[in-house]
Amino acid sequence: MSTSRLLSLRSGTAVLRLFRPTRGGKEALSVGPRVPARRYIIDMSYSSHFMDYKRTAMPSAMKKLVVTQLSPHFREAVRVQTVPVPTPGNEELLIRNRFVGINASDINYSAGRYDPTVKPPFDAGFEGIGEVVGLGLGASSDYTIGDTVAYFRNGAFAEYTIAPAKECIRVPLVKPEFLTLLVSGATAYIALKRLGDLTKGETVLVTAAAGGTGQFAVQFAKQAGCHVIGTCSTNEKAGFLKSIGCDRPINYKEENLGETLRKEYPKGIDVVYESIGGSILDVAVNCLAQKGRLIVIGFISGYQSASGIPAFKGATLPVKLLQKSASMRGFFSKGELACEVDCGDMAEEGRFSGLESVFRAVDYMYAGKNLGKVVVEVAPAAQVNVKTK
Repeated sequence: MSTSRLLSLRSGTAVLRLFRPTRGGKEALSVGPRVPARRYIIDMSYSSHFMDYKRTAMPSAMKKLVVTQLSPHFREAVRVQTVPVPTPGNEELLIRNRFVGINASDINYSAGRYDPTVKPPFDAGFEGIGEVVGLGLGASSDYTIGDTVAYFRNGAFAEYTIAPAKECIRVPLVKPEFLTLLVSGATAYIALKRLGDLTKGETVLVTAAAGGTGQFAVQFAKQAGCHVIGTCSTNEKAGFLKSIGCDRPINYKEENLGETLRKEYPKGIDVVYESIGGSILDVAVNCLAQKGRLIVIGFISGYQSASGIPAFKGATLPVKLLQKSASMRGFFSKGELACEVDCGDMAEEGRFSGLESVFRAVDYMYAGKNLGKVVVEVAPAAQVNVKTK
């Protein structure tokens, strides 16, 4: 005797029904102990018949980026693989990624520097934003099909990602600007607002100020009433820094950073927010004022080296641990925080569109060409596979 399964989603609640064929039609059966424990969502064997909330066919396979060997060179470490679309567990969401964020830490992770116990193969990418296209019964009390969410979790470089519902953040729209707040914005927020102990009237130096996290550091320092200096590599970036409130942009390609700081700020810098390392870090340390604070959030100039850390002459180095925070969404929603996104529209090969363009986006960021947070559009809205009647 065979039975058929049907899952319906009503008001965000998953209902499992069993039917037994009879001569007069079909007879409903009660749900008993024989029901598989993990039948919380649609049986993926029927995936070709499942339509998500935008009436696009749910595929049976997807692409994702996997670290297959440890290397500080992203293209050597990572490969594109085709795998089945995963099935979410009881309290998990299946998210169709629309945008994923590129971070300097992606190379540290693919090089195995964060957790030496993690061995290849493992999934790449940390943050994404997209739509919920599947969910477990336990997650249906808070989410439903079609909800837009952002998340911070390993495995973001994929067309579809599984994430625990409790680790996702509901967002009103699938806008990459919200994605900038997960890592880049949270890093600056915690480092300056919680650890920097900023006081009105202090002088703050932000290196790589026009980058993904630097842009937020500039704005948070200005909100605290500080005089902000920002380093950058082009006049275009200097113009952007002025637009978000930076008092003294310094294009280090045209001005000597050390000489400029010593001449214009003879009393030294009160707080330095540093992410480059190497010679820039040397200058920052030498320009600190009495009782000045140095907050190091990265060494991007050395991440592609064997050690991951560029040469540094400083004797002491206070390094602050980074955490995750989403408390900046209110600032952005109220128009109090600018979130600049760079999707590669000005890149030589064009916009970062499709999962494979993650490789180009990483190269673009490490070449220092980005203005703002580097973001890849995994699934452009125009590319909708509408099922025909």
